[in-house]
Amino acid sequence: MDLAEFRLRYTLNALPELDLIELDQQLRQAAVLIALYEVDNRLELILTRRPTHLRAHPGQISFPGGKVEQSDLSYQATALREAEEEIGLLSSNVEVIGALPPHKTFTGFEITPFVGIVKQTFTPIIDPGEVDEYFTVPLSFLMQGYNRHTQRFKRKGIQYPVHFIPYKQHFIWGATAAMIDLLCRQLSCEKAD
Repeated sequence: MDLAEFRLRYTLNALPELDLIELDQQLRQAAVLIALYEVDNRLELILTRRPTHLRAHPGQISFPGGKVEQSDLSYQATALREAEEEIGLLSSNVEVIGALPPHKTFTGFEITPFVGIVKQTFTPIIDPGEVDEYFTVPLSFLMQGYNRHTQRFKRKGIQYPVHFIPYKQHFIWGATAAMIDLLCRQLSCEKAD
């Protein structure tokens, strides 16, 4: 899928049905950037691996992003600020084309994902305090439904979906995999399992 087709599908296709998680706790607000860029007429999705020394989600695969700070003017500003801090992606080099619904986690976050297109090639500058690894995944790989998996797990007597996506040596799971799954289902008009 090239950038023009992505824009068309993202704009025209309705958001698929959500599998909502109900949590009885106060959630900290966070925002992430689902950043895509075009290489040789194909789209790549930017991901990072968090360092193991971090308190929240150590070693997990994630989008650039983080907690909302009081100085942020909006959740979108949070996502763009964090992308610049973590991987050196300047906000002026991102065209935000929309957002997905907020995603709640058992670890106490409500994460708002923003979908953005990287306008020009950039060289990642990794902040080692926040990112252990920067890598990309072809959107074409993620769009194949058989590469995205969902299992149901019980927690406090309630069953919840847990999404995961194995890719090369990486294991993408949890909120990041759920957001990828939602975006891919929107782009392809798939229904939830």
